Amino acid sequence: MTAFLALVRKDIRLFFRDRRSVAMSFIAPIVIASFFGYVFGGTPRSGSKAAKIPVAFADEDGSAASISVAKKLAAEESIDLRTMTRDQAREAVRKGTISVAAVIPKGFGEQAGTAFFRPDSHKPELEFLYDPSKISERQMIEGMLTGKVMEAVSSEMFAGSSSSMIDKALADFEKTEAMPESYKSSLRTILQGVRKLRQENAAAGTQPGPVMSVPFRSKADAVTARKGQEYNGVAHSFAGMGVQFILFMGIEAGVALLLQRKMGLWKRFRSAPVSRAAMLGSRVVSSALFALMILAVMFLFARVAFGVRIEGSFAGFALVAVSFALMTAAFGLLIASLGKTAEAARPIAVLATLIMVMLGGAWVPTFIFPSWLQQATLIMPTRWAVDALDAMTWRGLGFDSALRSSAVIAGFAILFGAIALWRFRWEAE
Repeated sequence: MTAFLALVRKDIRLFFRDRRSVAMSFIAPIVIASFFGYVFGGTPRSGSKAAKIPVAFADEDGSAASISVAKKLAAEESIDLRTMTRDQAREAVRKGTISVAAVIPKGFGEQAGTAFFRPDSHKPELEFLYDPSKISERQMIEGMLTGKVMEAVSSEMFAGSSSSMIDKALADFEKTEAMPESYKSSLRTILQGVRKLRQENAAAGTQPGPVMSVPFRSKADAVTARKGQEYNGVAHSFAGMGVQFILFMGIEAGVALLLQRKMGLWKRFRSAPVSRAAMLGSRVVSSALFALMILAVMFLFARVAFGVRIEGSFAGFALVAVSFALMTAAFGLLIASLGKTAEAARPIAVLATLIMVMLGGAWVPTFIFPSWLQQATLIMPTRWAVDALDAMTWRGLGFDSALRSSAVIAGFAILFGAIALWRFRWEAE
């Protein structure tokens, strides 16, 4: 045990001797995690508002319905509506200054009013020009515009200032031969009744509101530990970058062992009364301690700078951190055991680490992945680590969630350690 502790103290002294390396071990992951967290967003600060989506609106119709649609869109808090011509809108989208552009074609109001009661008639087309990197924004604006058009057209149809839309609709379906006479009679009664109601309202000086509108209101409730807590991109970024840079630290620990073997230090250890288990075990403990320090400093910074909290089990968070630290240490030993030289082992280990980090959801959340990939990446220890850290921070889950993930991560640690112990060689082959 004395030799074991001496080896651990030796590793710690060597780690802290290089101050520049120590600083980068903490500063680099914090800076990159802060950048990713800022870019991908998180829970807004109190009093701050989410950025509006820039939307261009080109009205080539100029009808009462299209003007009403524009007013309704402009009233939306999530939209920054900008009136443009079609060509201006297309150029703005092409340059990336506008996410989506909606174009109301000539004759839209009249054709939409006719199609309101005639599914078989010609329907005007709303044209959307969009940035292909902003597909989600286009889908949101398209759905929002659908509701606004329904409100505007129905309002103009049933409560507009002019009865011309109803007169044209009546004249249009009277000409068609495809419509059954019974349907014509019922529709004629409806439209004539609406026209009479409008005339009575006009004579009385009153104006009814829109007859049709979206028949519901949405109520969204984010289901996390704390009321009002949304998805926290900052917490996820610190979890992902912590996992990545701790693995990089594990690579350096493994490469350092290879360099020691190259310098003949392993032969000296072999001649000393130090067992292979004591030597590898001390390396595991020291590497795990470094990993825990990096993760602790990162989340302490995230707490102070961004308000990231451990909303779930603190004991669960500690358990996940310890299990991943041990797994990283075993990964470093695996590199040292399988690698023949430091020069050959480092690029292969870096590539393997980047693949694990990428598929583990450290760079971008796994919910963005296709469904099949979300299932496939469960074979990666990084996926379990990132998901567990998310669960203990912004999701606010309990100790039982950490227990399962930690067990899986510990399983990887045992696997890597067993292979490293089996393949360990005192001398270069």
